[in-house]
Amino acid sequence: MLQSTPEKMAEVLHQMAEESWDPIGMSAPLLHALFAWGAHPLEASALWWRAAEDGARWQQFVWQRALGETNSPVPFPPVADDARWDHPAWQVHPFWAGWQQAYLGATRLIQDALYATPGLSEKERRRAAFWHRTFANALAPTNFFWSNPEAQRRALASGGASLWQGVKNFWADLAAGQVRMSRTDDFRVGENLATTPGQVVARTALVEVIRYHPTTPNQYARPIVIVPPWINKFYILDLTPEKSLVRFLRDAGFDLFIISWRNPTAEMAATTFEDYLRLGIDFAVETARTLSGSDKVQAVGYCLGGTALASYAAAKGVEPGSETPLASVTFFTTLVDFSAPGDIEVFVDPGTVRYLCHKMRLTGYLDGAEMAAAFRLLRANSLIWYYVVHGWLYGEEPQPFDVLYWNMDTTRMPAAMHCWYLRELYLKNRLIQPGALQLMGQPIDLRAITVPVYAVGAEDDHIAPWRQTYQLLKHVRGPKRYVLSNSGHILGIVNPPKDPPKRHYRASDFASLVPKAEEWFAATDPQPNSWWPDWVDWLRREAGATKAASTPEKWPNLGAAPGRYVHE
Repeated sequence: MLQSTPEKMAEVLHQMAEESWDPIGMSAPLLHALFAWGAHPLEASALWWRAAEDGARWQQFVWQRALGETNSPVPFPPVADDARWDHPAWQVHPFWAGWQQAYLGATRLIQDALYATPGLSEKERRRAAFWHRTFANALAPTNFFWSNPEAQRRALASGGASLWQGVKNFWADLAAGQVRMSRTDDFRVGENLATTPGQVVARTALVEVIRYHPTTPNQYARPIVIVPPWINKFYILDLTPEKSLVRFLRDAGFDLFIISWRNPTAEMAATTFEDYLRLGIDFAVETARTLSGSDKVQAVGYCLGGTALASYAAAKGVEPGSETPLASVTFFTTLVDFSAPGDIEVFVDPGTVRYLCHKMRLTGYLDGAEMAAAFRLLRANSLIWYYVVHGWLYGEEPQPFDVLYWNMDTTRMPAAMHCWYLRELYLKNRLIQPGALQLMGQPIDLRAITVPVYAVGAEDDHIAPWRQTYQLLKHVRGPKRYVLSNSGHILGIVNPPKDPPKRHYRASDFASLVPKAEEWFAATDPQPNSWWPDWVDWLRREAGATKAASTPEKWPNLGAAPGRYVHE
């Protein structure tokens, strides 16, 4: 009874906050935690004792620094890769070092307390800790001129020029509607990004299908069809020539098609997830089969595109009276099990989804800038405050970086599709429940995917955690191979071979038994360099015979790659 009372009260507080002034649940989890600690005085007394001990350690440290003991250990050391504290004053000067340690000690005490809050679910604890961390990151002393010794040093050294440039950067960011991570005038899609030669061979109101010109005299008979996510744009897979996965596959002798999704407007509010399957994936697959003359294609899905491709492959796997048009399926950082979707979980609860769906009904879509801001909050220090400090306080111009430019080139989400996606997949996790969803006229059962599967996860992925992408193997049938790339959601995929190698990967095949993710990781040795050549070798198994490359002059031509939709 005592345990249930705080939970009931927390639920009441949450509903009150959500309905009045906190629709996306920023403060409600913190209020839950505060109330829960108040309802557990014994646990709270232990927390107060720790606070007193931390305060005594901090006071001793400040006295040591004041007396010139610069080598005495710090009570709350920063994490190794936290570049905010690189200026030597944070380590040796009594005032700056004391300020740093007070900030780190207080924020860690609160963070640990939130993770240990009695009477709350683990998910609610994580949400409370996330929002506290978000507010704490925003209030870090390094983010303000008068509490940042490096900003003051630069201002003095430049005679105030760094501050003046910082003001100009601030106004430029304000005009751009976001804190810029890269200069927007350094890149032009179709000129120095997405330059692989090709042409649009088919178009619907939702997609353009691009086919790339061959560079080899012969190509494999079965084409590759890439389904990128419709969050951001397809050219992440065709950045500069040296980073282009599109070029890599084309030069390896594959006939390559890719979907370029349209950026939805309010008129497309009623576009559904099933429309993305029928008018997008199915249309691209049938276009590739028709133009190549092949019976099957090798399909590739990235992130949300992979989730949609899994749905499509499952529907085609049980379609009566027909054989699947897929020879193999590859999934890049793809979730089908949303029970533990990573840090994005803090934005997905019933109240937040209700708020977003209501908002999307009014506008017809979710603006891409809002979604980008949410993803940046997940790594606020590196994706927001780093650029605030270096741009506004240090007066540094953003550096040209193609991946960051692509990241700022956002897209919108149509209301009907996105609301369905959040409710049915994130909240109800129905994709892994056999028959729980009906798409393309078929009950969706991932066990119907019996073609070979190649799945790629990324070690540092905070959007699709690799242990969850690994779960896909437990739901599909047939031969499968799992690859774990190091780096994150983007650079784990945009991972060209380098000499000397910069990254590594792990890979192994599975027949039927799929061990636990941690056991697989411990038993699999890292391999140097990129996983791209490993994938190409795997693709060749189902690529069919080689034949003379098709002549682009004979293809339909609705415009040169990268097409029209990518500029919308």
